[in-house]
Amino acid sequence: MVNLSNIKVAYGNRILFKNSGFLIRPGDKIGLVGPNGSGKTTIFRLIANEESPDEGSVTVDPGIVVGYFSQDVGEMSGHSVLNEVLAGAGRVFEASIEMTKMEHLMSDQKAMSALTDDEMGKFMDHYGEIQSEFQNLGGYELEDNAKAILDGLGIPEERQNQKVETFSGGWKMRIALARILVLNPNVLLIDEPTNHLDIETIIWLEEWLKSFKGAVMMTSHDRDFMTRICNRTIEVAGENIFTYSGDYDFYLQESKIRREQLIAGQRRQQAMLAKEEEFIARFAARASHAAQVQSRVKMLEKVERIIIPPDPKKIKLKLNPITRGGDIVVTLDNLAKEWPLPDGSTHPVFSGISGIIERGNKIALTGINGAGKSTLLKVIAEQTEATAGISTIGASINLGYFSQYSSDMLNLNSSIYEEVAARLPNETIGYIKNLLGSFQFSGDDVEKKISVLSGGEKSRVMIACLLAEPVNFLVLDEPTNHLDIASREVLLEALQDFKGTVIIVSHDRYFLRNVVNRVFEIDHGAMKIFEGDYNYYLEKS
Repeated sequence: MVNLSNIKVAYGNRILFKNSGFLIRPGDKIGLVGPNGSGKTTIFRLIANEESPDEGSVTVDPGIVVGYFSQDVGEMSGHSVLNEVLAGAGRVFEASIEMTKMEHLMSDQKAMSALTDDEMGKFMDHYGEIQSEFQNLGGYELEDNAKAILDGLGIPEERQNQKVETFSGGWKMRIALARILVLNPNVLLIDEPTNHLDIETIIWLEEWLKSFKGAVMMTSHDRDFMTRICNRTIEVAGENIFTYSGDYDFYLQESKIRREQLIAGQRRQQAMLAKEEEFIARFAARASHAAQVQSRVKMLEKVERIIIPPDPKKIKLKLNPITRGGDIVVTLDNLAKEWPLPDGSTHPVFSGISGIIERGNKIALTGINGAGKSTLLKVIAEQTEATAGISTIGASINLGYFSQYSSDMLNLNSSIYEEVAARLPNETIGYIKNLLGSFQFSGDDVEKKISVLSGGEKSRVMIACLLAEPVNFLVLDEPTNHLDIASREVLLEALQDFKGTVIIVSHDRYFLRNVVNRVFEIDHGAMKIFEGDYNYYLEKS
């Protein structure tokens, strides 16, 4: 369906990839991976015809519809959520508009009577063609499908008639994703679809994509999500594009083997080049060897140098030693929380929450979107007071709290390096740069001002600061947002090695399975405690 052949894309002197290509076949489910800046988004834009390659070709078979979901949702205003989504349905939506116009005309007796018999026949023939096309494209199920998709993405029917401009950026991302799913394209390109989604919505989307009949190519920082859906992996790295005939776990194994083979091939090539260059240098001045020298010079000019992709090996984040706190870290006693509403009433979030967090526990806090997970973490971290009950921090507990709003505490006038160094005055330059490198800040990036960073970059700076501070109790609200898989692995290993206590909210199931040993679930305002890891919780719940 889609063929990228011998493509090259370069920005100035920087080559993303050259002499590269791959096929997207019917029914393919492809995970697109590679370091930040390697060209994954460029590949999406090439297929979606938003960019053209410098060399080579991108061919999409006639009649193939490509749908592209990116993080740039554009302007949304003036429509209800439902109409915004329906407008993304492509030809079937256009046919519905044309049918509606023709039906309005048919209801106008004066206008219809003015048509000749020949004009009337052509009009009705055209209406029949449009109606048949609308039916074949699933038009009569379109609105029901759109409502079901929106509901699956967390926007229930009672909110689908609200204006899109009343929704926040994260919810607009869901609306944009719904537009692409309703389009039902032959080839679906989705760039980080799980950003801004909770676990329940991710699971719904996962099932939808599994049953989707078309081809899918996706990027995702959610390792579980990508592994469960994709049966092929395409890697962009080292000015090349590599195809692996298996899922992400298969790719991890095979990419190590391929990298070792490339390194061995590069060594052989460098030995050959050195030998030829030595011959050229030795005999360049001899007229008797002029032809041989020229021949070897031309041969060397044609040799395609083997480039080794950046080593994907993760940086090991070394945490500072922590002081030992008391055995009881937090006691929750009959907690309740209500938020005041503008009309003077209150919105109950939870009540009757009781439990004990013991030293060394690593706890996942779960529950549906809006259950009160973030609110409970705020109460525990003393960011807000409970309406009733008591939350008590134990003896010698030094608490570190991270939320999506934590980055508001950063000094906008500082550089990234200055901000972290100010929080860690006793650490070496090397330690701080290693810490920042593990969260994707390297080279000149560390000199960027906090004021110019995106929300995700600020979050990464805040996590780096928090992990390096000598706290023995971490309260983490969605720390994995905005982290790629490599950085999530760094954070995962850091939390596995962390000798203190953790309570965490995250929608990354792979992350939770490999960190937590207990689960607290908020369900209908109350809390259930599962004395086992995340897999145990999934089985029991």
